[in-house]
Amino acid sequence: MIYESFWEVMQKSGALMWPIIFCAGVSLFIVIERLFHYHRCQINTKDFIQGIFNNLKRSNVVETISICDDTPGPIAHMTRASIIRAGQDVRDIEQAIEEVSLSEIPRLEKNLNILATIAHITPLLGLLGTVTGMIKAFHAIGTNTAYINLQSLAPYVSEALFTTAAGLAVAIPTYAFYNLLVTRVETIVNEMELAATEIIFFLSHNEVKLDASENFEVEKTEEVEASEEHALQD
Repeated sequence: MIYESFWEVMQKSGALMWPIIFCAGVSLFIVIERLFHYHRCQINTKDFIQGIFNNLKRSNVVETISICDDTPGPIAHMTRASIIRAGQDVRDIEQAIEEVSLSEIPRLEKNLNILATIAHITPLLGLLGTVTGMIKAFHAIGTNTAYINLQSLAPYVSEALFTTAAGLAVAIPTYAFYNLLVTRVETIVNEMELAATEIIFFLSHNEVKLDASENFEVEKTEEVEASEEHALQD
């Protein structure tokens, strides 16, 4: 019954309904994927940073790096990069954090521009469907100068109204979710900035050194990560 109703609406709506439906599918996929990604990135930043500092005070550097590896999200990646630069100049630590930020922030903003585009173009597609439907209706009126049959105009008016309604029905929730996701990205970025400030202050005021065995473990971890990344690319 639902399928029949959907197919009936699609037949009455004209060809422009298909791009609107396609935009709706893309929008739904992006929203679900982004919400899942942000949920994975969500950690208690204050507790995480405090735990990292407690481990570093006990000189458990390798264990601390392992914790960062096991914790998802940009804050953990940023913390790991800064710990590896521990003992170096503050500018080197800041550069390491900045490099991670430059790679992580675009990952957070991935596909949000597509979502904004869909929110803007779907009402225009609906408006275009309205215009084409009205053009067809007036064309039908022009070809029947003797009398106007309202029944013959109904399909064109339906096409105009259905496409307009569909365009707005897709655009409104898409724009709402776009703003929600942008707000979530801003929150994560603010947490990253706060964490970066605390990490730089801690590392510049506390002596954290990697000995030979720890350096070996760090390099080994990086090699494993690089090989896994290479395997995924292949």
